[in-house]
Amino acid sequence: MLTFRWILTTGSLCWLVLTTALAQQPGALGFEYQPVAKVVHGNDTLRLAWAGGLNSPQFSNIDFDHDGQNDLFIYDRISSRIFTYRSIVGRKGQRQWQYAPEFEALFPADITSWALLRDYDCDNRPDLFAHGTGGDIRVYHNELNASGTLSFRLVSNQLRYFNTSINNGNIFANPTDLPALDDLDGDGKLDLLMLDFATSNYVTWYRNVSPTCGGLDFKLETSFWGEIRACAVSCAGFAFGPGATCPLARPQHTSGFTLLTLDLDNDGDRDLLSGRDECHELASLTNAGSATTARMTAAGLSTHFPASTPAHELIFPAAYSADVTFDGRPDLLVAPALFGNEHRESLRQSVWLYENTAASGAPVFTFRQPDFLQQQMLEVSEAAAPALTDIDADGLPDLLIGNGGDEVDGSYRAALAYYHNDGTATNPVFRLVTMDYLNLSSQKLTELKPVFADLNQDGAIDLAFAATTAADITNLYYILNTAAAGNPLAFNTQNMQTAGGLTSLPGLAPALVDVDADGYVDVLVGTNAAGSSGGSLRYYRQQPGTTGTLQFTLQNEDFGQIRTAASTRPINLAPVVVDADGDTQPDLLTVDNTGVVQFFSNFRSLSGAFSPKTDLFYQPLSKQYAASRFGTASQLRLALAAADVNGDAVPELLVGQESGGVQSFRIRQRPSTGTATRPAREPQWLQVFPNPSAGAVHIQVPGPGQVTVLDVTGRTVRAVRSTGGQPLQVTGLAAGVYVVRVTLPDGRVGVRRLVVR
Repeated sequence: MLTFRWILTTGSLCWLVLTTALAQQPGALGFEYQPVAKVVHGNDTLRLAWAGGLNSPQFSNIDFDHDGQNDLFIYDRISSRIFTYRSIVGRKGQRQWQYAPEFEALFPADITSWALLRDYDCDNRPDLFAHGTGGDIRVYHNELNASGTLSFRLVSNQLRYFNTSINNGNIFANPTDLPALDDLDGDGKLDLLMLDFATSNYVTWYRNVSPTCGGLDFKLETSFWGEIRACAVSCAGFAFGPGATCPLARPQHTSGFTLLTLDLDNDGDRDLLSGRDECHELASLTNAGSATTARMTAAGLSTHFPASTPAHELIFPAAYSADVTFDGRPDLLVAPALFGNEHRESLRQSVWLYENTAASGAPVFTFRQPDFLQQQMLEVSEAAAPALTDIDADGLPDLLIGNGGDEVDGSYRAALAYYHNDGTATNPVFRLVTMDYLNLSSQKLTELKPVFADLNQDGAIDLAFAATTAADITNLYYILNTAAAGNPLAFNTQNMQTAGGLTSLPGLAPALVDVDADGYVDVLVGTNAAGSSGGSLRYYRQQPGTTGTLQFTLQNEDFGQIRTAASTRPINLAPVVVDADGDTQPDLLTVDNTGVVQFFSNFRSLSGAFSPKTDLFYQPLSKQYAASRFGTASQLRLALAAADVNGDAVPELLVGQESGGVQSFRIRQRPSTGTATRPAREPQWLQVFPNPSAGAVHIQVPGPGQVTVLDVTGRTVRAVRSTGGQPLQVTGLAAGVYVVRVTLPDGRVGVRRLVVR
């Protein structure tokens, strides 16, 4: 990161030394999570703005930092990703949630379907139960390593059971279901309650019969727990009693169930909360039996739970018991148990919080909000795709976020959220202006991914975006800026055009960059379109001199021959080009559905199969660098954007998440490279003269670019666009030392010191 070092003598400034904390040698690049800017909605500054959103989260309590306070573990099913939050004391002395990504790396990376924390060995440290491949249930023991940090050791790859006829049977878990892990019979040991694997009609109780607390020996106690049979003919359909049979009718849903056991009436036994796939009802069933012999009845069934405000807005609801209001009493959280948003629901308010307001006895669940944690985040429902550019020509980058889709005016469609930068060059503040910039939702598109560049060489920034039509055809669209260079951007959606040669490309994710350095912006395209090469990144060259619709021609169907760590073709690959390592040459970063960001330095100099660098993200607890863990799922859609947001002449990285939010990262140095300072490299293509100057300065760059002049505080004092060719003249600068920063469309960034006398 560029910093400024001042050397002062007798009250006068002698010189300014530009230094860099980012080593330029290969292998030095790394990113660290850091909120890049304040984000404001109305009068509310979002405390969790850059936490990444939530879609189908599962909640468990755990004390990460051993301070005696419950923290929060979240597994998001749609993105197959873990999020971790600490309970901290806020400025006003009240507890609040703080996003704490440093704890995420403590957990296994290959969890699928569900993950719940429960203490099975009575040491007051919750252990991890998770779904594995092939229906297995894995158990990881919570242990402390030599430094006192949490770790999770695999102790069982497959839970087993016995009964009168089977001595060592596997406990299979349907991946769609969510089981209940609880002490059902009150003996102090953790039992397992789940739908039977074969039919999903009956609730099966695997009782923990270990001699002491800490064992994982299970007996199949009954395949008919509660004397209930789930019926597929309705969303809350159950048959009751020993001879329970379901009516013959066409099924209205498939076989997914969510289970949670609680003592809802404070009578000492466990009652049941259940949700079902493709349904909105969260059903409660009161236990009219006992802890050891559960018995549910039709009279104890309610399909409107909680009674005061039923969670009917959510599809496939799942309930979780966790203390999230810091009072020591378990609250109720309800969220969808979806693997994907096939029903095209809005997921911006998918976490309903019911506070337990009972001081003792039976819980009383009082509805508090439909967007727990999400209310304090950047949250655009799903598949966030950020972009940064100066919309209003004030010299500060503004933030725009596309999405996969959301509910707009009762219909599911994509839109572009616009956040204006109300801050300064060194203290950015993104304030929400509109959730539907340019009214793009009226186009009835989905999978909207915006990018900005000067497409027609007029010196003004234009808008392009990938999007999918109602007919499921994905194209690259663009709208040329009708304002002159240096003025606020002006777009008219009536002038929206489809880029020639870039149509019908499923999964299209564009990066606009002059690949061949001919002065015309080309396109690198991540796509899922099948091709003879099996590649996922394509290079399309803009045809110079064309009039009318911009035309692009395929040059390379497998640009860089980029593959995953498993040597497979990346799915949903998204590229971005930026000078990340500070050598003034454009670098390529990609991300795909494995959740791993790959880095390719100075990609223009590479040929054949590019060799990636993936150990890019700093882990504060281990003080090591590792591959990113942004989830891993077949449908995972991530997006990248990069720009200097905070005026330090080093780009920040934004990662749009499947879960609808955006995460931000700063560039940091590896500890192994040292911290010696040295002058920043001044590129020969950037000329600033005369220097020193008496006030009139010429700035010459090789082509279109954004020219920014900053004073000693990092404040932007001039911001102009260069069209290339003739030098720009900057006059009227007061005496002092300045930094001239130029960003070119191909991602190159040049910085020069300027002294005005």
